[in-house]
Amino acid sequence: MKTTKAVIALATVMLGLLATESAFAWHRARVGVGFYFGVPVTGYYPGYYYPPYYPYYPPTTVVVPAQPQTYIEQAPQAPQAAPPAQNYWYYCPDSKAYYPYVKDCPAGWQRVSPQPHG
Repeated sequence: MKTTKAVIALATVMLGLLATESAFAWHRARVGVGFYFGVPVTGYYPGYYYPPYYPYYPPTTVVVPAQPQTYIEQAPQAPQAAPPAQNYWYYCPDSKAYYPYVKDCPAGWQRVSPQPHG
């Protein structure tokens, strides 16, 4: 009878320790009290490594005030004169006449600067 009570008391203590141990493991505590017989029963054993806890900090938000816009005014530019037109007359030496009076020139056209009639 004494042996049965001792086994029940030991089992109760073991269950209490297992419940306490799993509660500590949930909070990542490294405290454990109990009997270890080679194979861990709860999944927690003394050699298990818990990584260090780093608290979460939200990212820092930096607000830079907007700078006023800067306008640079340019001086008005004078309109540039158009380059002189490059008008030429085309002369055909075979027919001794100018284009558009002669439509075809077999020998080729000669480019001539325009001459005012005088």
